[in-house]
Amino acid sequence: MKSHQPLRLHVPEPSARPGHETNFAYLHLAPAGAARCPPLDVKPAQTSDLAFNLVRVLDDEGQAVGPWAPKLAPDLLRRGLRAMLKTRVFDARMLIAQRQKKLSFYMQSVGEEAIGSAHALALAGGDMCFPTYRQQSLLMAREVPLVGLICQLMSNSHDPLKGRQLPVMYSMRDAGFFSISGNLATQFIQAVGWAMASAIKGDTKIASAWIGDGATAEADFHTALTFAHVYRAPVILNVVNNQWAISTFQAIAGGEGTTFAARGIGCGIPSLRVDGNDFLAVYAASHWAAERARSNHGPTLIEWVTYRAGPHSTSDDPSKYRPADDWAHFPLGDPIARLKQHLIREKLWSEKEHAALQAELEAEVAAAQKEAESYGTLLDGHIPSAASMFEDVYKAMPAHLRGQLAELEARS
Repeated sequence: MKSHQPLRLHVPEPSARPGHETNFAYLHLAPAGAARCPPLDVKPAQTSDLAFNLVRVLDDEGQAVGPWAPKLAPDLLRRGLRAMLKTRVFDARMLIAQRQKKLSFYMQSVGEEAIGSAHALALAGGDMCFPTYRQQSLLMAREVPLVGLICQLMSNSHDPLKGRQLPVMYSMRDAGFFSISGNLATQFIQAVGWAMASAIKGDTKIASAWIGDGATAEADFHTALTFAHVYRAPVILNVVNNQWAISTFQAIAGGEGTTFAARGIGCGIPSLRVDGNDFLAVYAASHWAAERARSNHGPTLIEWVTYRAGPHSTSDDPSKYRPADDWAHFPLGDPIARLKQHLIREKLWSEKEHAALQAELEAEVAAAQKEAESYGTLLDGHIPSAASMFEDVYKAMPAHLRGQLAELEARS
């Protein structure tokens, strides 16, 4: 009988830990313009190469090349740059506010601003996004009022949710931004259900589901893919692969030796793998997927390859588990710098205009924060009363709760 070596369990590891330099060769990048653009009615199996390739438009010189290069109006490109820069400015101020104990918790999206900004601009009014906690750029692109958003983060007296959500689980229905869920992956299947309902009603609105690389290991992710495929739901299934799920490398969720986009192919869904730091590529892929959904061709899964430049949250210290300068070496660069480079190359932007926009946005965010703080912060204790927990639950409050409310009010 043939003898064998003892079996070994494989546990994936990142290519570097603190004190070393990451080898990003595992990303399997492709040159800008190399990926083909298929027709909207493409069969899932016919996108197998695109699930392992990488859709890119901007080359290293900032030139738009290849079949995915969209013909966008200068104003739209400038709106995209504004949304990305505004997101970064907003994140920076909210981080400081959290350190000042004005809000309890915050999650930045540094390095990922192109994904939500371009995606939102490619969708139509009425389309519903089901985000995770790192898609604030969707709201910036849709130009939502910042005061209301900050009030939700601070859970103050003007918080429309009355402090009932965690600070980073904001929602804005009018802006097509579904309530963020604290349970991993639940929003993915909710988006598919919303899209199915839109189709049942004969509407024209589509859904956009969001998930991170780590949460694709959850059962709801796979259930969502099954339902989306079976019923050809008009939904875009976005997987943001920013390489890290808190301190867990993306390979632990199944990204080693394959791609997250490949999972869509296995479930019968056309899939793309896209440079998430390339604003033009994100817009083109998002528009393509939206047109597929609106034309009754069903769902599309898109893996956005990007990098979480900052900590997972204000409670995280990434220097404990990855090289401190990782983002500086990430081969897909900074999404803001790349779009800025393209606009300057096309003579649509300048360093002077960029500096002026930066100053304008910093003043805008600062003014919104000042107004929001006038309604209360975590630091000064101006938060909704405990009695508000009884509101907005029942159309007619039961007698036993009316009694409890009266008792609470008598004590206060």
